[in-house]
Amino acid sequence: MSASENLLKITDENFEELIRGSKPVLVDFYTDWCGPCKMLAPSIAELADEFKNKAVIGKINAEENPKTSDAYKVFSVPTVYVFKNGSAVEKSVGLASKAKLKELLEKHL
Repeated sequence: MSASENLLKITDENFEELIRGSKPVLVDFYTDWCGPCKMLAPSIAELADEFKNKAVIGKINAEENPKTSDAYKVFSVPTVYVFKNGSAVEKSVGLASKAKLKELLEKHL
């Protein structure tokens, strides 16, 4: 399965700008070595395609972007946040089903 073209790569440099947009933003904090993160990746890519005109979906490597990871107290991965108007409104820690993440996001559309 190829990566979604609708899935954004998020970094410390573009994070603040992205979460302040008018659409809700789902951010997957992951690491390359994390097994559950790899299991979650296809669901995140599918959500990026399903919500391409309604929300922003992206991934941020927690180790490579410590400023953002520290700011949101990401101590274990995967951690998924939903942001609306620049503020964190939902959080899920650990492997979550696509249905659960979809539900978290739909609350803020």
